Amino acid sequence: MIVDVLGLVVGCFVTAANLADIKAAPVVWLWALERFSCMGKILADKGYRSKARAEQLRSAYGCELEISLRHEQGVEAEPKRWIVERTLAWLDNAHGLCRDYKGLPENHEGMVYMVMIRLMLRRLCQNRRTRSLTKQQKRTLGILN
Repeated sequence: MIVDVLGLVVGCFVTAANLADIKAAPVVWLWALERFSCMGKILADKGYRSKARAEQLRSAYGCELEISLRHEQGVEAEPKRWIVERTLAWLDNAHGLCRDYKGLPENHEGMVYMVMIRLMLRRLCQNRRTRSLTKQQKRTLGILN
């Protein structure tokens, strides 16, 4: 999955569980770079470290591959990583994405995009309403005496 600096999903590629992320990542990166030429940097985990791949991205697309390294001692926040973690938390809270053991990967990708569309619409419309009304709102509507 590729997210932008706001944490919104730019691209998603769901595969079977037996395919390693490191093998699927270049497919997603190339897909995103072909559609969004303004991407200047890809932030990735240590597992995606490859000098050949970094050089390929730099020469073909002018894009830098930055690998975030974990610090050995203590817990230290890594820049920009929280944006991706927050997006994953949003997706974890979605009912349609809880479990999907029998569906096709394409269906799961569609659900990711649907959840993100819902989140983006709520942001655009500034819809912060929860399911329950406060006492003041009930009084205003005449529901509460």
